[in-house]
Amino acid sequence: MAISHIDHIGIAVSSLENVMPFYEKGLGIPVKETEELPDKHLKVAFIPVGDTRIELLEPTSEASTVHTFLQKRGEGIHHIAYHVDDIEAAIAHLKEMGYRLLSDTPEIGAGGSKIVFLHPKSSFGVLIELVEGEGH
Repeated sequence: MAISHIDHIGIAVSSLENVMPFYEKGLGIPVKETEELPDKHLKVAFIPVGDTRIELLEPTSEASTVHTFLQKRGEGIHHIAYHVDDIEAAIAHLKEMGYRLLSDTPEIGAGGSKIVFLHPKSSFGVLIELVEGEGH
């Protein structure tokens, strides 16, 4: 498994509308794109910063795992995503090594990328996402 770079850092927020002005006007970093992911009960906004991106995650219903995260922990860093060239090989490697994944197969994420998450208990308390594809 080869990780080429940090794809993005996911930040859970209660409202994209309230948070985006901080990045755009406060920090001077424009939001590149927003997208709704109905099957994941999320609205996301991507903010490019150098070679990586910030992904703001707003739940659109209580069925969202981000909603649960916000209820337990409040707004803040949700996950770190690493880019891989072959997500199926990465999944096979991690399973072979005994690491726990949140699914056995990749799902479709923002921008049509393939994604899979490692369980935080397997990655020392950090929710890690692996991403294959260009996304946004």
